[in-house]
Amino acid sequence: MTIDPAAISNLLLILTAWGAAFIAALWLSLIFWTYRDIRARARDPLARILAILVVAVLFLPGIVIYLILRPSHTLEEEYQHTLEEEALLQSVEESPLCPGCGRRIRENWMICPTCHTKLKKNCHKCGKLMELPWNLCPYCGTPAPGMRREHLTLDEALRPLPVEEEPGELNIPVGETIGEQVSEEYVQGELTQDVQAPEKQALDEQTPENLADQGEKEGELAEGP
Repeated sequence: MTIDPAAISNLLLILTAWGAAFIAALWLSLIFWTYRDIRARARDPLARILAILVVAVLFLPGIVIYLILRPSHTLEEEYQHTLEEEALLQSVEESPLCPGCGRRIRENWMICPTCHTKLKKNCHKCGKLMELPWNLCPYCGTPAPGMRREHLTLDEALRPLPVEEEPGELNIPVGETIGEQVSEEYVQGELTQDVQAPEKQALDEQTPENLADQGEKEGELAEGP
């Protein structure tokens, strides 16, 4: 079987054309990929042009050189990293400091654990934390004890304030004044003294002398008949 040199020549020509087309397509695709990649990683126009020229002139060795020298992070990644740093710095700067020792404290702390400085106070009605200068609870609207209440309606003004009872204080019902309570206690004390007075007088009269005289009188009465 004889091989036609013309057929072999045509086959090699076709393979060479296909290889050249593939290499050309690969070269163009590498240039395009380099352009997109360097645009996402650098803002400098000169750096972009140099990266494209290195890949276009050197081809495969150029792409290796570009992968070694290109920036490690894209512009989007650097932007996200900058936002994270700014958020971290802002959170550190916004954290409150103790007025006594200057150390960082938390929002829900009532007393500084380092210097024992009082940082906040509790609302006497709802129990939530309030700032020390506040005269009104922002959660329930209750004024701090001892503060003057303004802009009240008639019903709110006539409504008695809740008073916390402490040991040793008088428990006076609502609507009853201190004078009425004291007068009632005084009358009850007088009645008790009036009831106990005859009994006390009878006990005072039972002395030894009185008992002896009483015994003699009873003896004389018994001997008389």
